[in-house]
Amino acid sequence: MNCHILLAALSLLATAHAELSVPAFTAYTEPDFRGVEISKEKGVTGWKDKDQRLFWFCEIKTAGRLSAIIKARGDDGHKLRLTVAAQSHEADVKKGEAQFGEFEITKPGYVRFELASLSDSDGKGIVEALVLDGPATQAAHFNLDPRRNAASVHLAYPTPKDEKIAMFYNEVTAVKEPLYTFYMACGFSRGYFGMQINSASERRIIFSVWDAGSGQKADDRSAVAADDQTQLLAKGEGVEASVFGNEGTGGHSHLVYPWKTGETQKFVVAVKPDGSHTTYSGYWFHPEKKAWMLIASFRAPKDGKYLRGLHSFSENFGGQNGHQQRKALYGPQWIANADGKWTELTTATFSHDPTGKANRLDRFMGVASGRFFLSHGGFVEGFTKFGEPFQRPATNEPPNLKLP
Repeated sequence: MNCHILLAALSLLATAHAELSVPAFTAYTEPDFRGVEISKEKGVTGWKDKDQRLFWFCEIKTAGRLSAIIKARGDDGHKLRLTVAAQSHEADVKKGEAQFGEFEITKPGYVRFELASLSDSDGKGIVEALVLDGPATQAAHFNLDPRRNAASVHLAYPTPKDEKIAMFYNEVTAVKEPLYTFYMACGFSRGYFGMQINSASERRIIFSVWDAGSGQKADDRSAVAADDQTQLLAKGEGVEASVFGNEGTGGHSHLVYPWKTGETQKFVVAVKPDGSHTTYSGYWFHPEKKAWMLIASFRAPKDGKYLRGLHSFSENFGGQNGHQQRKALYGPQWIANADGKWTELTTATFSHDPTGKANRLDRFMGVASGRFFLSHGGFVEGFTKFGEPFQRPATNEPPNLKLP
């Protein structure tokens, strides 16, 4: 009996952890997140500048030792340095790998694995994988999906049943501002309205309305029947209007404007049902002109209803910098019914996209400074449960709108 117990114990120890191979295409790079080429097909290529660093984040759940190897091709003799939990080891690439020995992980939590090159190279080498072994790999979690984006996170606002909601007002204040972020203020069943960071030199105010019928799922608007297509009725000064695809199809409008992080942006969507159609109009308060301006009005077919499905979200739409944290404050939120009566929305529930289910748990909602906040990315420890409700304090101050 004792022999069987001993064999079972040894078997358990042998299977408690296993070698963990982390594909290079799941890595990030700094200081220029476009400074090397990263793809699922080729791994990491084009790494020429020694000032560029590769790194992965792992949620370590068991403290202890781990050994680390970098699998690489075409770079024999090149010296690399791997830093894990403030411990740095150097190794040369030999016969397709660099062996860095053991690292000690003293406590569970997110750990950064940073790979540095100690000299410039011709960029012809290929980094294929980070391979780990040892007790600290037990239940360790990397995002092994090629999609390196942070999870998208959402707020859903319950509204009075059967209310004819003619206007939805919301404010958004960006707290952190990485590129490729869309802070969406006023979401509704047929569209969305918010602010986006497209590049280092361009920011936008965006208002879009989906087509009907097949346009809800189509990728190409040419495949959508004419009587399902949303029509542009009007747009504001300086606003560009077009159509969009690849996420359903519809009418798109945007104003290029350098909105500022820390400066509150105000949005309102107004609707007017007309038979089987509804006109959706997006208005934004111009911070410099101190006045509301029309972004665009779209006539949506096969609708004829008031606003419904009110929500907000924050999206990281470019995975190259999906490790960076995004955060914004949302509110106060108000709705006005068809008679012009304002009602404040002080409750919201949290949700996230499939990426947030298991791959990226660094996604949060809460209340700060009297407003809801959404945060995602940054590999911050903890998370907010899907469906968790939050209550913010009421302002009791309805919007005073003078819409054009």
